[in-house]
Amino acid sequence: MGATCTVPRLAAIPTTPLDPRWEALPRLAVASFHAKSSTHRPTVLVQLGHSGDHLHLRFTVQDRYVLSRATGFNAMVCNDACVEFFFEPVPGLGYFNLEMNASGTPLCYHITDARRVPGGFAAFEKLNADELGAIAITGTLPQTVDPEIAAPLDWALCARIPLAPFARRLGRALPVPGRWRGNFFKCADESSHPHWGSWAPIGEQLNFHQPDRFGVIELQ
Repeated sequence: MGATCTVPRLAAIPTTPLDPRWEALPRLAVASFHAKSSTHRPTVLVQLGHSGDHLHLRFTVQDRYVLSRATGFNAMVCNDACVEFFFEPVPGLGYFNLEMNASGTPLCYHITDARRVPGGFAAFEKLNADELGAIAITGTLPQTVDPEIAAPLDWALCARIPLAPFARRLGRALPVPGRWRGNFFKCADESSHPHWGSWAPIGEQLNFHQPDRFGVIELQ
């Protein structure tokens, strides 16, 4: 059986990365690191809950070699210390790749054909500024981290993700409760110690964009 998690409905909504209300949520480990990763393989835990019309997501990271330079919506945050949540709410309608660097700068596309081509993917659209701006992201680090911090550094990031913009993209309400598919990742492509970790294993190919390898995400 592949990776599976349950996403509870929240009785109390946490609002900051260090809010004690996160303690009520189960933790998933982003601990499957690709063989091409450096010797630095951070400890990464993710928590996900929902409140009917929003997802509530937190990553906590015990890290080193932290670099966070990208600013502005849809900048290439994967080059920095970065955490990612890919989710496919409805089968056959593509998936979304919410990527956030350690400072909270987001990137998100709606990808309907993940084959690689020059300039990106065979079929995708970038979320616009209004859609990205509706995602409330709060972190524990400053707006940029440059130069890289090589010493041990713990950081956390949380995101309050409204479902309405994604429902409009798909042209239908998202299934809540319901069975989604997705994956969680940690990377740092241009740090001195690059690494690529996932919750559901991605296999031999160093490519997070493999929806056939997504795990099951059960929203209760």
